[in-house]
Amino acid sequence: MSVSEPTPGQEPAAEPADRPAATEPTPAAPAPAGPEQTVVEQPAADRGLPRAAGVALSVAVLLAVTATSAAVTVAVGKPDRAAHVAAAPAPATSASASASASPSPSPTPTPTPTPPAPPRPASTLQGSVSGGKHSGDLRYFLLPVPDNADPYGSPDGAMLSTDDLQAQYNDSVDIKEVLDSWGFKDAAGRTYRLRDGKTEVRSELKRFGRTDRAQGFADHSSYSSDSFDIDGVSNAKGYIFKPKQQAYTGALIGIGVVGDVVYEITVEVQGDPDKALLFDAMKRERDRLTNG
Repeated sequence: MSVSEPTPGQEPAAEPADRPAATEPTPAAPAPAGPEQTVVEQPAADRGLPRAAGVALSVAVLLAVTATSAAVTVAVGKPDRAAHVAAAPAPATSASASASASPSPSPTPTPTPTPPAPPRPASTLQGSVSGGKHSGDLRYFLLPVPDNADPYGSPDGAMLSTDDLQAQYNDSVDIKEVLDSWGFKDAAGRTYRLRDGKTEVRSELKRFGRTDRAQGFADHSSYSSDSFDIDGVSNAKGYIFKPKQQAYTGALIGIGVVGDVVYEITVEVQGDPDKALLFDAMKRERDRLTNG
């Protein structure tokens, strides 16, 4: 991902940061090559407000970080993306057959139906949006978990501290400084898995102090793959990463912005990913951020 901070009188210029990742400088990951991400800090004079081919400014310093399944090169660091899909638990079944000494037939085994998942507790989070400004708990705006899916961790998702974000980057990268240069305020994320056991979806939101800073961050964010438009969602772009083998995990990543919030959706699925999965998730996240 590439992010550049606007300087007085001009917008940042962008150029690709062609660096594979997994090792510095050349990655060798068993999983498919992943996204390259660059982030460029704002000039010190314009800092006062607080990830994917990249953007290079005069102050950019390329560093590479190894991702588990998708390598991302970041001009100031790169998030590790562990591409994996947890296998769904096998349906619980019970079969009993009693053997009798008499010639009478044994009873037919009867499978025990899997009990339905307990209902999720109602959320007490509150938030509102007006004129592109999002107020309240940022978790309120996370992509809703569909009925046929289960969230990891808290059903409400989690707020992400700068330490949480820093953990996604190389130790040599001060991601807090980079985010602060864009007027970053806070971040939240939630991951859920569809009960088919094949698809995992993550929504991550970053809120900025001004709508133009959020737009700039999104505009200069890209991954090391050709981007494509998101059907039905303007002001957004997507990237696809196909696995080398169908037994491996493929990924789709979408980046968009609504007002002062940049949203990023990651869909991981076994085999070649279907873009329709990303389109649906991006539309739902866009609507959540637009309407509250």
